[in-house]
Amino acid sequence: MASPYIEIRVGERTVKITNPDKVYFPERGYTKRDLVEYFLAVGDGLLRAVYDRPTTLERWPGGVVAGARMATREDYARGQAGLPAGRSDAFYQKRVPKGAPQWVTTARITFPSGRSADEVCPREPAVPAWAANLGTLTFHPWPVRSGDVDHPDELRIDLDPQPGTGYADAVRVALGPVRELLDELGMVGFPKTSGKAGVHVYVRIEPRWTFTEVRRAALAFAREIERRAPGQVTSRWWKEERGEQVFIDYNQNARDRTIASAYSVRPLPHAPVSAPLTWEELPDAEPADFTIATMPARFAELGDPHAAIDDRAFSLEPLLELADRDEREHGLGDAPYPPNYPKMPGEPKRVQPSKAREDRGVDA
Repeated sequence: MASPYIEIRVGERTVKITNPDKVYFPERGYTKRDLVEYFLAVGDGLLRAVYDRPTTLERWPGGVVAGARMATREDYARGQAGLPAGRSDAFYQKRVPKGAPQWVTTARITFPSGRSADEVCPREPAVPAWAANLGTLTFHPWPVRSGDVDHPDELRIDLDPQPGTGYADAVRVALGPVRELLDELGMVGFPKTSGKAGVHVYVRIEPRWTFTEVRRAALAFAREIERRAPGQVTSRWWKEERGEQVFIDYNQNARDRTIASAYSVRPLPHAPVSAPLTWEELPDAEPADFTIATMPARFAELGDPHAAIDDRAFSLEPLLELADRDEREHGLGDAPYPPNYPKMPGEPKRVQPSKAREDRGVDA
């Protein structure tokens, strides 16, 4: 028997939605149709966040259940039919899915390994609806546009609360030293909730610098915030060194590292979304208040708080000068990359400190 489906008109396109009543969020009863309608309701804002950007699709075709998590490579090696109970069949789609309509445009990107792929590159509002039909909850855009995939146009400041800290701590850091430093640098930042416990701040930059240079600027920014908020903020890559502080993840600016876009849905039972905010809203905003059920009315009333994000692009030169001073005056060179990256020039030894001590025969 053929699967039930509906067809919806989005702009000039007709998008087929199969099994529209399939429940994706059992705790709240939200269906695939609800997900599609949410993406259409916030379409202008979502498209602004991902427009013309190579975008990885985070797909949850089996829906979100309590305790579900992304399937690992080992799971796929065993075969999806053998996935343990409570584990979703979710995965990251880095290459454009087979059978995608011709109007789903793509961009060729190169991974740190040197391999390349054609990723979905949204340019019209029908694309998120089509992606939702595939079970896409979260869009992970690269910080580049299709015309120049090697020079980012976005600096991403990721405030990640560590165990013992929470969202309120990330907000405090964002409103305090992060905003203050941006003001001193003459930059305008646009904050949003991560949809979980973190806070993201985006800054449009001139696409003149490589991923390596943008990451170096992000590391300098993180270290300066750490100096201004000792005991509250850390730029340490190794978890064992972070303590109960807010980690500024400078590596989110490395090639092929992405952050959930504004208006993306997060895979939690109550279907929260990554909500763009104004600085004035940030002190009182609660991440749990922004869901696929509540966000459409907010968007209809207030529009997109990030509507002006493309109005001006800023120079990275002040941050790169700060990086130079860190190296010259404080002896601070590069910091570790994520483990799946090839060894980078100037990078320190990529081994966690406790392991390094064990290897030297030192009692930790």
